[in-house]
Amino acid sequence: MPFQTYDLMLLVGLTGNIGSGKTTVARVFEKLSVPVYRADEKGRQLLTLPGVIKKVCALFGDAVLGTDGQIDRQCLAAIVFNDRQKLKQLNSIIHPMVREDFSIWTAEQKQEAYVIQEAAILLESGEAMNFDRIIVVTAPEDLRIRRVCARDGVDRDQVLKRAQHQMNETEKIKAADFVITNDGFQALLPQVLGIHKVLSQMAGRLSNHAGK
Repeated sequence: MPFQTYDLMLLVGLTGNIGSGKTTVARVFEKLSVPVYRADEKGRQLLTLPGVIKKVCALFGDAVLGTDGQIDRQCLAAIVFNDRQKLKQLNSIIHPMVREDFSIWTAEQKQEAYVIQEAAILLESGEAMNFDRIIVVTAPEDLRIRRVCARDGVDRDQVLKRAQHQMNETEKIKAADFVITNDGFQALLPQVLGIHKVLSQMAGRLSNHAGK
């Protein structure tokens, strides 16, 4: 079921494979006063709720609990990124809650021309169909791996285990309306400004058409 939308606001999905730099791109859009909903961050927040902790422990056992009674995310990641079925089970808990929260959030942004949801597996989850346009952030694989190793303090094999659950970047590009290259050479700002202009114009045309 599509997200509930308001007035003529466009819903834009922002995604990219691990280490592509989609969060960096999201910050650039925010600098342009575009509201950004961070789905992955919300998912991590939901893991701290007592009801969610109870469901996760029912699936994976109390071994995923840290000494503070919270979910040990590293332990949980080690389980789900080695078992596609268990990852699917975890997503079945988190994704519907994120979806509902995003709908509530969009209601608060109803005067905006467009909003963005940043999500790692937007295409893999099937949620992309609920968005008007999709932006994919790309970067060379070796660079993406190095970024994640430095960011998360993990080794190459761990990054590759996470990456195997994501769609091939070539396929993501095929599904994109806009592609941003974040290879450290091409400047991000001009690319984002170009997309921002197009999306703003799209929203403007919709508004003008509705007003006739």
